[in-house]
Amino acid sequence: MGLLPLAGIHLNPLVVLGATGSIGEQTLDVARDLGLEIAVLAARSVSPQLLQLAAAHPDADICIAEPGNRIADARDALAGRVTFGAESVYEAAGRRDHIVMNAIVGAAGLPATLAGLDAGNRVALANKESLVAGGPLVTDVRDRSGGELIPVDSEHSAIWQCLRGEDVTTVARIVLTASGGPFRGMAPTELTAVTVEEALAHPTWVMGPRITIDSATLMNKAFEVIEAHFLFDVGYDSIDVVIHPQSYVHSLVEFRDGVVKAELGPPDMRKPIRYAITAPDRPDGDPPALGLAGRTLQFEAPDLALYPALDLGYEAGRRGGTATAVLNAADEVAVEAFLDGRLSFPGIVRVVEETLNVVEAAPVTAIADVVAADREARAAASRVVARLTV
Repeated sequence: MGLLPLAGIHLNPLVVLGATGSIGEQTLDVARDLGLEIAVLAARSVSPQLLQLAAAHPDADICIAEPGNRIADARDALAGRVTFGAESVYEAAGRRDHIVMNAIVGAAGLPATLAGLDAGNRVALANKESLVAGGPLVTDVRDRSGGELIPVDSEHSAIWQCLRGEDVTTVARIVLTASGGPFRGMAPTELTAVTVEEALAHPTWVMGPRITIDSATLMNKAFEVIEAHFLFDVGYDSIDVVIHPQSYVHSLVEFRDGVVKAELGPPDMRKPIRYAITAPDRPDGDPPALGLAGRTLQFEAPDLALYPALDLGYEAGRRGGTATAVLNAADEVAVEAFLDGRLSFPGIVRVVEETLNVVEAAPVTAIADVVAADREARAAASRVVARLTV
């Protein structure tokens, strides 16, 4: 498979990991608009949606990480095109001369990020857990392999674009914006009674369940602070968070001479997805209008009593080593328990905090260190969930 011409731009074929999720679907929309070849569609499990995508992309190989008891159905429907198991996903990410969209949810995306970078590919990273759980491993492989790591998160895409052509040593601070989620302005005592449906009702973004809950607790922003630290090699003391309910200013960079650069636009993930694929080029598109006239943009400091998860992110980041992997694993367990109705909304942060207190951080020198920390943290978090189960 060779390079595809696009108005003078040459793009490699695309490997879409997490193809049936929100980012995966929007990536395929962008790829269709760009006329980009889809080489691989990967998903965690067999689903009607995956089979529909496979039918829509008959030349794409299909990877299914956990086929379960539907393996026979997949073999029958996708004869000659399908492979199974997590290793097949990592192998797809490691195909040389491809663009890899890593939209896998959770720490399971780390090996795919490493495989894509090790092959010298461009990895469009929507799996923030890769950097949260294994930041030192990811940056090491990126630096020695020549692979490209391009952020897809709207906040980090904004920062990345603001920093293009700049000397990172001239940065005074990075400012990540957060919508504040559906509970902005509430008293912390009111959170005990919130429902799953209320927590999933994000005011500005349409996202998958876990990231939506993490946005409601601001744990997602805690992860993004850690992600920014590794992506841009900036210390935690130089990374701030501000609440911006309109979600029009996606993030800002302040330089030492006082100049501030920002990237603005309506909340639409297709723009950072598109730029992660085409950068540094900007082929014509059909984006939603900016529409600033008559619009008020509001900013406020985060209420740390309402969003205690943010402090936990800074604490784990400064602690270093496997502490951030523990943070992520505990949050995955706690969010799943909340979505299942086994844990109250405030219980999510309590589970994470207690897990960080009992699981000791260790250096990260290999992926086995991350796996071990992840396993220990999940076990510890599950014990806390069991004790707090509502």
